[in-house]
Amino acid sequence: MLDRAIRQSGRLLAGAACALAMLGGGNAAAANNDPVILVHGFLGFGPNELQGTGFKYWGGFNDIEAHMRTWNGTHEVKTAVVGPVSSNWDRAVELYYQIKGGCVDYGAARTAQYAAFGKIQKPAGKCWAADPANNPNNYPLALYPQWDAGHPVHFVAHSQGGQTVRTLIQLLENGSPNGNEGSGALYTGGKTGWVKSATTISTPHDGTTLRNVVLNYVPNVAEWAGKFVEVAGLGGSGNAAYNFKLEQYGLAQGPAERFSDFIERTKGAAFWSIANKDSAQWDLSPDGAKELNAWVKTSPNVFYFSIGSKATETGSFCCNGTDRIVAPFQSSSYQYARDDMLFFLKPTAGEWVVPSILVRGMGSYTQEDPSRVLINSSWFANDGVVNTVSMRAPAGQPVRNHTSGAPVRGYWNYLGYYNQWDHFDVIGWLLPATTVYPVFDNIAGIIYGL
Repeated sequence: MLDRAIRQSGRLLAGAACALAMLGGGNAAAANNDPVILVHGFLGFGPNELQGTGFKYWGGFNDIEAHMRTWNGTHEVKTAVVGPVSSNWDRAVELYYQIKGGCVDYGAARTAQYAAFGKIQKPAGKCWAADPANNPNNYPLALYPQWDAGHPVHFVAHSQGGQTVRTLIQLLENGSPNGNEGSGALYTGGKTGWVKSATTISTPHDGTTLRNVVLNYVPNVAEWAGKFVEVAGLGGSGNAAYNFKLEQYGLAQGPAERFSDFIERTKGAAFWSIANKDSAQWDLSPDGAKELNAWVKTSPNVFYFSIGSKATETGSFCCNGTDRIVAPFQSSSYQYARDDMLFFLKPTAGEWVVPSILVRGMGSYTQEDPSRVLINSSWFANDGVVNTVSMRAPAGQPVRNHTSGAPVRGYWNYLGYYNQWDHFDVIGWLLPATTVYPVFDNIAGIIYGL
């Protein structure tokens, strides 16, 4: 895979140059030096979770966090780690306490809503210490305890991380939509100005049809989440480091428990039920994203930026750069995985799920039930995980194409998409540093210029 990326680097660099021209602002003068918090997506992991491999979520064998710290000076850049399969509510709550410090409180009303699935409001020990001098339980240190309106942050988020950041901003400024959540400081609202900007990369703002496609093929959520992690090489049958962080559902993973053993032990738990909407599998669906977007709005106080990616091509008789082993016969009506797409994304990206018996893939999946989100051919193009059309902005919320000039606060400033880049190319998995670092140099140039 690494050899493939290096051989393709010339093509990728050409694609990057086009995209960077769309982005603009890379040489903007620094107007602030506020900290940057990196937020991972679905099935993401922290910098210490795959010990011994040298592989990072942000950069693969590169290190985006370290690189951003030294862009045109010295900056504070931190990587957050939240539940990889949890709902955006839970991830946002964890993100808040991880930055600010304290013990996680998922909210009384929210917990009651999902009590039937085993939800716990305040799981023991899920804490971060705001003061290293007062940390008798040796909790991990909070990322930025002074966080407030006078000390704002920038968020840079990939995939589901973008939904999570949007949810956190909504809770910070407006509190819970559920009424009384108890004593949790996050739910009181009124925290305007705590976030200067939010940049989302390949985020399914309107959901992804991958969720529907996969559940049509493998209806057990625990099984497909586990298989995805293992095929991607993140967990492996003997890796005890990768952790689902589901203490709020009583599904704590033992410190030495193998990933495969955890999946086997918990696969019957209520959390994994399709009926449980307090999970990533619901929020990432088009219907779940619509429900999320109904209360998570674009704040007039924040600069939003979005970046997309696309790694499929329109079907043809030959010679379109797609993987002809996965899809030897193609229709010009549908989209197909490029031959340089990451191998474990290809089976679901095209017209059919491979192998399957007539289960439609992302490149041809439609949904016409008027009571649900309508899915038509505009959704076919994708990056192997998320439909490109979903990456621009939440449907019905203010958005503009940003190609030059000053960005607009309270709008999604869409920076374009990286063509021929898959979902993990944009965060540097298996790509050379010279290819991926310019993406983040340009983001830094924009956000530090605000």
